[in-house]
Amino acid sequence: MRKALRWLLSLVVLIGTVGVAGATAGTAATAAEPGGTTEAGARSAAATDIKDRLLAIPGMSLIEESPYPGYRFFVLNYTQPVDHRHPSKGTFKQRLTVLHKDTARPMVFSTGGYSVSTRPGRSEPTQIVDGNQVSMEYRFFTPSRPDPADWTKLDIWQAASDQHRIYRALKPIYGKKWLATGASKGGMTATYYERFYPRDMAGIVSYVAPNDVVNKEDSAYDKFLAGVGPKECRARIQAVQREALVRREPLKAKLAALAEAEGYTFKTVGTLDKAYEAVVMDLVWGFWQYQPAATACGEIPDPATVTDQALFDYVDAVGGWSSYADQGLEGYTPYYYQAGTQLGAPTIKQPWLGDLSRYGYQPPRNFVPRDIPMKFDKRAMPDVDRWVRHNAHQMMYVYGEFDPWGAEQFRPARGAKHDSHVFTAPGANHGANVAQLVPDQKAKATQRIQAWAGVAPSASSPKAGKPLAPYDTKLDKRDVRKESTLRP
Repeated sequence: MRKALRWLLSLVVLIGTVGVAGATAGTAATAAEPGGTTEAGARSAAATDIKDRLLAIPGMSLIEESPYPGYRFFVLNYTQPVDHRHPSKGTFKQRLTVLHKDTARPMVFSTGGYSVSTRPGRSEPTQIVDGNQVSMEYRFFTPSRPDPADWTKLDIWQAASDQHRIYRALKPIYGKKWLATGASKGGMTATYYERFYPRDMAGIVSYVAPNDVVNKEDSAYDKFLAGVGPKECRARIQAVQREALVRREPLKAKLAALAEAEGYTFKTVGTLDKAYEAVVMDLVWGFWQYQPAATACGEIPDPATVTDQALFDYVDAVGGWSSYADQGLEGYTPYYYQAGTQLGAPTIKQPWLGDLSRYGYQPPRNFVPRDIPMKFDKRAMPDVDRWVRHNAHQMMYVYGEFDPWGAEQFRPARGAKHDSHVFTAPGANHGANVAQLVPDQKAKATQRIQAWAGVAPSASSPKAGKPLAPYDTKLDKRDVRKESTLRP
């Protein structure tokens, strides 16, 4: 009887196995979608080299692999639809990187909002949770640009859908919890991703992310710049900015000589004069965005005694004379396009310049080639802002005390059930992070990030409130993108 029963059970298992195999064969095309695996399948996957598993994803191809102690680092291409609403209407290759540690660790989805670095590096949350990291190049930043480029397909929903599709492709491999992070435009990107795909991530850590809800209302930036830092420091940088416009002609001659030597042209902005003034108009913003407030004030030259060359060199060091040349603008066309179609861009008042300014703050339209049409969508940012205010769940924002981009911040829904937070790092600028918070906030932010990732040590552990991975001088170098012009 027992033998018969065993035979019957074996038959049932066999039939079930055949049924599962048939179902699996019928869904092979959806291999990039997350789903459960059998214990045997999990053992088989674990035994497969991680590179093979990544390259088994439909549409994934290898650009290069670089070794790094304790990790595998891959630079990859992933085939994406140009239009996620109509996937059949063309594709493009989007560049991404994977810093692989262990599939048993959490994954951090890091976005810069611009091009992606092809060198190994960890975002701060990746160090905090001792996890893996995937980094995505934002669509339309070269080489991740469709050809031909239909610029109407560059918007925050399409980019969020890029992230969602990458997440769905990698989730079967990295099955632990995922966090999304990014700084500046990357922090905005992480926020927009959460707005459109709120079920993907276990938490969001967004750094120095501006929230320009109403594009034409920029008084918050004027108020911020009127009170930031020591009064003497504000007066000194404003005086230098004014002096640069007073000496417009001799300094423009130096810029023309530099342009001749370096091959700079100014077709997009229109004239060298417009480019010159745009750099000078950004000087105050760029100073507070990146200069270390503790030492930079003492380095501001005295307008009464500074030579033309020293003044020219100082403006270059803070603002960058190449910023509005065609060669400086070309790589940032996707940003200016987005600023002029959805994101918005600050326009600040500078009364200390009096009638010295000929153009005022120039709009993003001036920095995008004229053959690319632009139309502003005034609904996009208010929609995101409302969603964050009312629906944010496990979202964290970190700002710097001296960073102008923090004048208009995201304000996530509050309360224990939302578990969302806003922190400001004292004395910090556009490079603000959790490590720069005051000790109790630093410990709290670290603990919440680890809790969201499912790796928080017990409160009694000596590791509580501290990053789980030791600091690495190469991986954890906070190489903040220096955009002294009005780019987040």
